[in-house]
Amino acid sequence: MPLPKVADFTAPATGGDFTLSDHKGEIVVLYFYPKDNTPGCTTEGEQFRDAYKKFHKAGAIVVGCSRDSLKSHENFKAKMNFPFELISDADEKLCTQFAVIKMKNMYGKKVRGIERSTFVIDGRGQLVREWRGVKVAGHVDEVLAAVSAL
Repeated sequence: MPLPKVADFTAPATGGDFTLSDHKGEIVVLYFYPKDNTPGCTTEGEQFRDAYKKFHKAGAIVVGCSRDSLKSHENFKAKMNFPFELISDADEKLCTQFAVIKMKNMYGKKVRGIERSTFVIDGRGQLVREWRGVKVAGHVDEVLAAVSAL
């Protein structure tokens, strides 16, 4: 069965606009997370940061994405010393493209938010793996194993 092609996109990111087609030939690990500077998102980012050299060695780049502003991302990236870019998806175009906006329970209230999800896009722009409803513990190791197997 042919793998689904990911529609090209350009979005504002730390370090300048991020365009998927600029990364032909590279594996792109795109992870969506709910919010900068929150405990789970910080831990997930730190784990991607700590494994970054291994992803790089496997021919992959890592990119994080949330609805936070570029300014918030710049601060989060600098504070956490992330070696990868963060995409600001304030208009939810990317969230919609990857269908990661879900109704979630927050302290008993229903709120629209990003479901923690990770997508692996191969060098031909095809979606090869996806994880939805991610639990942070052990996730980055699982993604690295999938990328290393490509």
